[in-house]
Amino acid sequence: MKAVDTLLESAVGAIGGSPREGQQEMAQAVASSLDKGIHLLVQAGTGTGKSLAYLVPAAEYVTRTGGKVVVSTATLALQTQIIHRDLPRLFKAVKKDLDPLPRAALLKGRRNYVCKHKLAGGYPDEGEGMLFDLGADAEAGRKPTERSGLGEEIQRIRTWEKTTDTGDRDDLLPGVSDRAWSQVSVNAFDCLGSNCPLFTECFAELARNKAAEADIVVTNHALLAIDAFGESNVLPEHDVIIIDEAHELKDRVTSALSGQINTSMLSAATSSVRKHTTVQDGVVSLLDSAAAALERAQTSVPEGLILHMSEALGLALAQIRDSARQIINDIGGKTEDADAGRQMAKARCQEIFELAERFCDPGKNDVIWLSRSTFREKETTNLVVAPLSVAGTMRNGIFEESTVVATSATLSLGGNFDAVAASLGLFGPDAPKWDSLDVGSPFDYGKQGILYVASHLPKPGRSGLSEEALTELEQLVESSNGGALGLFSSRAAANAAAEHLRKKFDFPILLQGDDGLPALVSQFTADDQTCLFGTMSLWQGVDVPGRTNRLVIIDRLPFPRPDDPLMQARARDADQRGVNGFMAVSATHAALRLAQGAGRLIRSTKDRGVVAVLDSRLRSARYAGFLVNSMPRMWPTTNSALVRKSLTRLAETDEG
Repeated sequence: MKAVDTLLESAVGAIGGSPREGQQEMAQAVASSLDKGIHLLVQAGTGTGKSLAYLVPAAEYVTRTGGKVVVSTATLALQTQIIHRDLPRLFKAVKKDLDPLPRAALLKGRRNYVCKHKLAGGYPDEGEGMLFDLGADAEAGRKPTERSGLGEEIQRIRTWEKTTDTGDRDDLLPGVSDRAWSQVSVNAFDCLGSNCPLFTECFAELARNKAAEADIVVTNHALLAIDAFGESNVLPEHDVIIIDEAHELKDRVTSALSGQINTSMLSAATSSVRKHTTVQDGVVSLLDSAAAALERAQTSVPEGLILHMSEALGLALAQIRDSARQIINDIGGKTEDADAGRQMAKARCQEIFELAERFCDPGKNDVIWLSRSTFREKETTNLVVAPLSVAGTMRNGIFEESTVVATSATLSLGGNFDAVAASLGLFGPDAPKWDSLDVGSPFDYGKQGILYVASHLPKPGRSGLSEEALTELEQLVESSNGGALGLFSSRAAANAAAEHLRKKFDFPILLQGDDGLPALVSQFTADDQTCLFGTMSLWQGVDVPGRTNRLVIIDRLPFPRPDDPLMQARARDADQRGVNGFMAVSATHAALRLAQGAGRLIRSTKDRGVVAVLDSRLRSARYAGFLVNSMPRMWPTTNSALVRKSLTRLAETDEG
């Protein structure tokens, strides 16, 4: 392990420091895992420096063995940090010690790259009718139309495409709207592949080629799931997978393996077939009829889990499956020419066929439910299918194929790794061997933070924040003189809290949705009194060290919604297996979210503050110990007067 220790010391020294004890321990454990081929789960608290703790042994491993390592993250922000900051710094620091120096590449899903063929007019316009008209207006210097905002974005993409080396959306600054990007990119279904006349210039293919030649490939959990469980390989062959933000892997894999069908997508498919193929209208009309049958059948199906599918719904889905298959056959087997319209039509029908077939013959691991939503007074009904568990799938698709290191600041729940290991497929008689390690954190949570539970408040109800909770919130924010990050269980609760406090205080109360999240976080960071309130996207990934974030407020324990069909099915399954469904599903979900939310407070060794939980169940419920043991070990109290005094002193110290 001396080589890894030396490399880590060089890497950390290059940025002006020396390895922390936990960082060094983690690097040694990762190196041992890669050498022995044994999976490793590592909990590494905020500030450990875990990126270098796994990148250093990964770089040493590929140089020494010639193997290939895939690093997977949940967020684009961490991908960018690793490929543009951490790896370049590492390679520069160790270039004299590693020969040859590893090569690194970034690989994202196809939708993240601009499509040259689509930008050049190779795809038919399916909706907006603006890609070519507005782009041409801008190029010709004509007066902008009333939709010039979108036209200007497309023109910026056109100009950028001529100079970019990557075609990666994240390299386009400033960025563009999703609406604009959808007109210049394609997904894997619509892509023409090697039939595309611009295939050799394709940015997505160039990224894949670069990844094939690299020693370390940085990607994301969604692409990792598609590669592991899809029919074709999108990642190059690899020996090792390092999964950062591993607490997100289960949900990302679940999402990748889920699907939904509705009448809108059926209508879009038939429209595309009629516009771009020569399939007889009588055949296409069969899919229209099936869509109408689906709509009729759904009217009598209540929202929520479908334990027994009605005969009418089953017949409608079978009609959809059979008619989609007939259209696919009539379009033809291989599309040898670069006919993007035909490819798009066939891709839409192929997706519908596969989904309908899954609904008609669900596996034992599939869960089906019906959901209804309303947007702009229009109701949409979705039939959804998702895996009950992804544990076995991940065991077979990920852990049996490669040596895996999974790390996060929140992997140990309730004081052990059992819950996370089970969710990853590492429990059971056929489970592969694995080790675990908690390297702790460089922060002294007991001295830097207070965990305050407002045990005197009534148990939260379904009607939102109580008057008592609003009063408690007001008193805490007043004592802290602002500087609060509010993490709420619902948008309604966040709105109510912001509305209440805006009437009481002069300092800004920012609310998620008022602006883009990066802009809101920037405003919050810039002012000591500003508060920021929001929902789940604030519970993780918001990194605001320093005096501007001295109070984190959690309105209630973040259990999943009681009407969440997938969570209901998972709890039911656990109960049937003799496991406590509430603890295995709801409490584990809440523990993970609480750990992430409370972790927003202490982001550096100088941070001080309070995490205030306005839910008395964290003190009184039988499961409270499990939840508290999953959170950073701050000094606990239920004394509201003491907490307010502490916040006042902290605010006064900051002002001084």
